[in-house]
Amino acid sequence: MKKMRNQPKGSNKKVMGIVFGIVLLVLLSTGGYIYYRNWKAEQLAIERREEVESLVDDYLKAKASTHFEDYAETLSEQSVTAEGYTKQELAERYETIFQAIGVDEVEIIDHEIIYDEETDVYSFTYSLGMTTVLGEIETLNYQSAIYETEDFKAIHWDHSLFFPNMVEGDTVKLSYTEPNRGSIYDRNGNMLAGEGDAYEAGLYPAVLGEAEERENRLATVSDTFDISVEALEQLLSQNWVTQESFVPFTIVDANETPEVSGVLYQQTTDRLYPLGEAAAHLIGYVGDVSAEDIENNPLLQSEQVVGKSGLEYRFDKELRGEMGGQIALADSEGETREVVIERERKNGESLRLTINSDIQAELYASFESEPGAASLMDPKSGELLALTSSPSYDPQLFARGISQADYDAYIEDENQPFLNRFTSRYAPGSTFKILTSLILLDSGVTTPEKSNTIEGLNWSSDREGFGDRQITRVNDTVTEVDLTDALVYSDNIYFAMEALELGLNDFVENILKFPFSEDFELPLTMEPAQLANNNEISEITLLADTAYGQGEILMNTIHQQTFYTPVLNGGEFVYPQLILQEEEAMTEAIISSESSTLVRDILVETVTSPNGTSYPLNDLEYSVGAKTGTAEIAGEDENETNGFLYVFDEQDESYSFVGFLEGQKSGDVIDQFYPFFTTVKTLID
Repeated sequence: MKKMRNQPKGSNKKVMGIVFGIVLLVLLSTGGYIYYRNWKAEQLAIERREEVESLVDDYLKAKASTHFEDYAETLSEQSVTAEGYTKQELAERYETIFQAIGVDEVEIIDHEIIYDEETDVYSFTYSLGMTTVLGEIETLNYQSAIYETEDFKAIHWDHSLFFPNMVEGDTVKLSYTEPNRGSIYDRNGNMLAGEGDAYEAGLYPAVLGEAEERENRLATVSDTFDISVEALEQLLSQNWVTQESFVPFTIVDANETPEVSGVLYQQTTDRLYPLGEAAAHLIGYVGDVSAEDIENNPLLQSEQVVGKSGLEYRFDKELRGEMGGQIALADSEGETREVVIERERKNGESLRLTINSDIQAELYASFESEPGAASLMDPKSGELLALTSSPSYDPQLFARGISQADYDAYIEDENQPFLNRFTSRYAPGSTFKILTSLILLDSGVTTPEKSNTIEGLNWSSDREGFGDRQITRVNDTVTEVDLTDALVYSDNIYFAMEALELGLNDFVENILKFPFSEDFELPLTMEPAQLANNNEISEITLLADTAYGQGEILMNTIHQQTFYTPVLNGGEFVYPQLILQEEEAMTEAIISSESSTLVRDILVETVTSPNGTSYPLNDLEYSVGAKTGTAEIAGEDENETNGFLYVFDEQDESYSFVGFLEGQKSGDVIDQFYPFFTTVKTLID
């Protein structure tokens, strides 16, 4: 009986176990499903956020790089359309606004993505800074929402994403005031470039007449002012022109206002260049901003004037100053609603040069349009007193807008008036023997007493590698030649002999004490002086040629001036200066005082000796030292040369001079500049 009663209990346990297992399985299955569902939802949420982050990143990158077509593609089509644009139109308006206010750089400072659990909506905020034509806007704070559908995500756009607080109907308004451009002065305060009185010439239609009379009078205006009749007719056809209008067509100097029927004058101011051609390559000129200028510097505005060449170009930022004004949001009535940025104008800085304008004008006039260049320096301070290049051009024509005919005349001039010859490099010829003399003396190879036997006009070395190369001198009067004779007679053979005795490596090591390949940090566009290609002399024939100023040497007049300063400063090299400043000249001792003094004395003897190449300068009323040089022009016709001349005031050491004439000999250079040397000391401060 007990067994019969106990049997159901075992069955119940079994049933209960099955039920429990089923329940457990259901619970596990349900839990697994719930876990999976939650995991899946979490993964979708992560993917959703990553997509939002990617979208926001694309939006911010496009805005920071001002790629507005890419920027527009991140926006919701619906929101853009609601604000009255297509995406293409919106991208173009961004481009227009940013160009108008001169946006140069946009920097995203920070951003934050925000998720609202109650609304299940993503939004984001960000801050950016931008550089505009009026300076830096440090922080602009923006916010927007993310528009989402099952298929895509996009940024919700409205006008506040142009500028915070901007609404539909607003415009971005830029108003500005131009600063006064700084002037350029010489060492004595004389203006080399700056504002001065001028006259604006304009047509007065009421006086031009009709038919044939009008035609004749316009032709007279055209001939007088070098402007085409077509250009005049175009000006007269403008919508605003009436019979009583003043129609400006050019600006003229105060002393250039001829009486012409139909032309009136109004006083104005203009950027003037008092020295004209005499300082054009140095000072340069200004002109209206071009599209290329704005591309290079987006902060520029189309109405501005900028430096186009010379110091006007090199110091344009300092001379131009900073415009003042404001960038503001204006309502539909044009009234300012909010100022985004405001700045006071800052007038440009003025420059004061070491140049003496009287000397500059006198030196340029000395060329009489012959092609060449010259510089004058204070050898003690390194201050450049004059830098001239001939022929030249009229900077005023360019500043006021040169005619095609005038421009073509300059371009077609075989003497290349646009070429700046005082910064261009040439073989220096025999003036280079000054440097060779200094290093030969310092090395000990050459002494004042030592002489070389030289017979005839030609010589060749028997050293290996010299071959049948012939060195030529111009005077064979002296056969026992010492250093004094070599400089007085400018004997190429002597310097070739001495350089070969010194040896290639020692010659190069000593000559490179001078700053070949070094930038003088002058505000001029010029290459450094060159001793040889790559500053390497690997052949003894090139060594011989280099010793007397040929070979592969390239120097401009400023290089020569500066490299010869040890002669007048006890062996110290004085660096050149063009901007007048209180600091003393930078110097470097590179030659012994004994060597420099000896060379100085010999250079005086080249003038005082009747046999000296510079003897014609002995007629001056004061004592000078000098060295002539005639350099062959590589690749030119036989006997084609440039004539060089180095001169210094031995009496007062008030100046040193280096000048050259293209296609001429050194004797021609002395003749050309002799009148200048008779007056220059009266012009020095």
